[in-house]
Amino acid sequence: MQTNIEKAILELNNTGIVAIPTETVYGLAGNAFSENAVKKIFRLKKRPAHNPLIVHLSSADDLEKIAKEIPETAFKLARSFWPGPLTLVLKKKNIIPGVVTSGLETVAVRVPNHPLTLELLQRLQFPLAAPSANPFGSISPTKAAHVKKYFKGRLSTVLDGGECERGIESTIVGFNGEEPIILRHGAISIEELEKVVGSLKFSTHNEDKPNAPGMLSRHYSPATESYLTTDVIKAMTSFPGKRIGLLLFSKRVPDHTLIHQEVLSETGNFKEAANKLYAAMHRLDKKNADVLIFEELPEKGLGLTINDKLRRATNRKI
Repeated sequence: MQTNIEKAILELNNTGIVAIPTETVYGLAGNAFSENAVKKIFRLKKRPAHNPLIVHLSSADDLEKIAKEIPETAFKLARSFWPGPLTLVLKKKNIIPGVVTSGLETVAVRVPNHPLTLELLQRLQFPLAAPSANPFGSISPTKAAHVKKYFKGRLSTVLDGGECERGIESTIVGFNGEEPIILRHGAISIEELEKVVGSLKFSTHNEDKPNAPGMLSRHYSPATESYLTTDVIKAMTSFPGKRIGLLLFSKRVPDHTLIHQEVLSETGNFKEAANKLYAAMHRLDKKNADVLIFEELPEKGLGLTINDKLRRATNRKI
């Protein structure tokens, strides 16, 4: 792990793969113009070939280099939220290899808001394709240490940019003409987006041919058997004699027999809860519990996003 980007630049210029920090989660990055580099990302991550990647740009000024027929609504969103945790799905130019987009004619693109990665992008002659830096389906990494643990001995360069500020993935928006459509819940809430573009439609699940990352039903999952509930106390009674770990929104459970419990925000703050979500899941997954129980949050603001991640992470709801 390091903060000096010189080695990262050298590796990326030679079609290597580097872990990079962003404000959302850490990414597994390679030259977006290199089919060879992108294939390395898919192999290292063990990601299904039909699940497209996000291309990261240094600036919104580069958008028209890789996308075409861009709706004015997309420019409006970019002006409002870039650099930041918003990904736009747009018609791609041929400079983007089909392996990046899983054969789709659209490309997912964003400008990340992390100083180290922005400097890296500005010093490269190409954008970076980068999914989250974790084996496919597992908990997303929000610290360099998470990445190192996942890929020890298989990834030579991890840029350490500290803990991710947002802690959950970018919100993804696609378009039907000028009409924006939410394809993935993320770090920018629906309410924030609607202030800019008005009412939004949703299309956040596609198991067979996803047109954006994060649309598969099973994702972000701990190794431990996990369940989602609105009633934690009742759910605990379903597992007598089991070692239980809890992921809670704002209030601890007064039960000293629990192996461990994580509270995302004692003040009930959605932004704080989102920031702490994956790190808390990582800690719980290391506690040798038999079962993890996740508490569903109120369905509003970033609560919608967190619940979406929890539903995809768990075996089933109880």
